[in-house]
Amino acid sequence: MMTGLSGFFGLLILILDIYALINIVQSRGVSNAGKVVWVIAILFLPLLGFVAWLFFGPRGKASSL
Repeated sequence: MMTGLSGFFGLLILILDIYALINIVQSRGVSNAGKVVWVIAILFLPLLGFVAWLFFGPRGKASSL
């Protein structure tokens, strides 16, 4: 039972991370260095990086959830 639940949350985090990465790449208000930092944060810390991006990431047309 726990394996299925953890698999579901893993898939959910993967989907949210992909969403965040797409928005980061499409963002126009962020420098390339800023984009690289956000991408690295999400790739190395998937859950924490997504949550940080959600709260502290750029607020623009492409980054609305």
